[in-house]
Amino acid sequence: MMTPERTGLLVAGIVLLVAAIFIARRILARKLSPEELERQRRLQIHGEGKLGDGEIIDVDPEVPTITYSYSVAGVGYTAAQDVASLRAMLPEDLMTMIGPVAIKFIPNNPANSIVLCEDWNGLRSGVARPGRSRLSAG
Repeated sequence: MMTPERTGLLVAGIVLLVAAIFIARRILARKLSPEELERQRRLQIHGEGKLGDGEIIDVDPEVPTITYSYSVAGVGYTAAQDVASLRAMLPEDLMTMIGPVAIKFIPNNPANSIVLCEDWNGLRSGVARPGRSRLSAG
């Protein structure tokens, strides 16, 4: 038969066990950097996204950031993508990117879109990239 002391010890033991598990999970859980989270987002859009047509309307060479617009089901979107981590995929003269572009977007959230990632880019074929004479959308 359980005495009040044993019941108290059992409850305290369970509480300590749950607390230890919670603390261990928090300590051992790998926190992803913002850069890694953004890389994973780009690759998810590449893998699950649909293709669409858009237009690069501005490029900020300081960051660098690409601002582009597109429409899905009659709704217009304007988005910006920080491409600093993808700088090697960009042409030397960033202004040559202004114009038509292929975009990828998540169908149930069309505002979640990209113009390039580590495994794909939507830049038109006439835009040169370092290391290659032509850059293809595909």
